[in-house]
Amino acid sequence: MESLPKQSPKNPAAEPSLYDLKTSTLRGEPAELSAHRGTVTLVVNLASQCGYTPQYGGLEQLHHALSAQGFAVLGFPSNDFGAQEPGAPEEIAAFCKQNYGVTFPLFAKLSTRPGAGQSPIYQFLGQSGHLPDWNFCKYLVGKDGRVRAFFAGNIPPESPELRRAIADALAEK
Repeated sequence: MESLPKQSPKNPAAEPSLYDLKTSTLRGEPAELSAHRGTVTLVVNLASQCGYTPQYGGLEQLHHALSAQGFAVLGFPSNDFGAQEPGAPEEIAAFCKQNYGVTFPLFAKLSTRPGAGQSPIYQFLGQSGHLPDWNFCKYLVGKDGRVRAFFAGNIPPESPELRRAIADALAEK
């Protein structure tokens, strides 16, 4: 886990937030991340053909177990690493549902890598000093929409370190 420094801006409302951004669902419908304002989220770049793909199960368990406490997993499929998410949206949705019972929100496939095609979501997340170097990298985002911590793809959802960071973020006012 990479902890990020706490921000103490003079005007927190003026600071950008993940929850100010808009995107599309996996079905191509408009989605405003403002729907998650006040919620602790775990933003994950996903891939269906990766060695870490079994993490879908742990992510779903986290989402299910903690959603009543104000927590959500937000999944962003990406084909950036090893071309391990080549499927069309319908294929991705079916794979996630059939193999892992995924109920957490899945958004349109995007690019995490810097450059002209990089998603605004990952432009924002990259301001934390971290961008994914592989699939299943995790950003813990606080209720205020600011990145609290970054976890590499090899850190599973069951990790005590990740669970502790989530509990701490949920406890914040």
